[in-house]
Amino acid sequence: MKVTLDPGEARIIGVLLEKETTTPDQYPLSVNSLMAGANQKTNREPVLDLPETEVQAIVDRLSKKQLVLERSGFGSRVPKYRQLFCNTEFGTLRFNPAERAIITELLLRGPQTPGELRQRAHRLHSFAALEEVDTALADLAAREERPLVVRLPAGPTCSAMMPSRSPPPRPLATCCPRRPRSCPSTCAHRSCSKPASPTSRPASRPSRRAWPPWAPSRPPSPIAASRARTPPCGPPCRAGGRTSPGRCHPRAGGRAPSPR
Repeated sequence: MKVTLDPGEARIIGVLLEKETTTPDQYPLSVNSLMAGANQKTNREPVLDLPETEVQAIVDRLSKKQLVLERSGFGSRVPKYRQLFCNTEFGTLRFNPAERAIITELLLRGPQTPGELRQRAHRLHSFAALEEVDTALADLAAREERPLVVRLPAGPTCSAMMPSRSPPPRPLATCCPRRPRSCPSTCAHRSCSKPASPTSRPASRPSRRAWPPWAPSRPPSPIAASRARTPPCGPPCRAGGRTSPGRCHPRAGGRAPSPR
């Protein structure tokens, strides 16, 4: 019997299969429990927000397809439901624990890699190695009645589809404004660590007192000229000053020595 499930029906069947294994004391489930499991924030992709009326409508459709059966306990005031999807006396689908765990995770999260299935299905079945996941997937894909899983072609990874946080490469003219031709595409110069901006201060700034380049020579300053005309001082004299050729510079309070 060929059965087609929409996303809402697949989510309800997955919740029933999951709760039957993880919380058998609370199974079968009421409509409120199904709504809480379908709108669960963890272990669900995508995260849904189904109202109670929508969950009840999905359960009614599954009941018509003979995939859900109302089974309320003695004295129960709220109707509860159980799944007839697999491993029941009313259905033909039979799964071992590994295949059942994989089918449950696929119904709850959609397409996944074998490594993700092994990591996320540990609550339902403990896989000894990744080869066990591959074997179960191969058996599900080679079913005689109908393949239950299909291998999707390789596509871009999740990280490649996300917007990159790294800045875009700098253009050649912005990387080295002084020598754009000699700068490679991946410039490692220290001056190229930051892009040039019109408001940034240049590295070398000419002095305001710079001598014009067209002048023949720069005249010496008056202070430098006076220092050049003053002869160097000689050794200290007896009066406490310093002698120089032809004169003596006494200290404060001293006097020049008398000539001999």
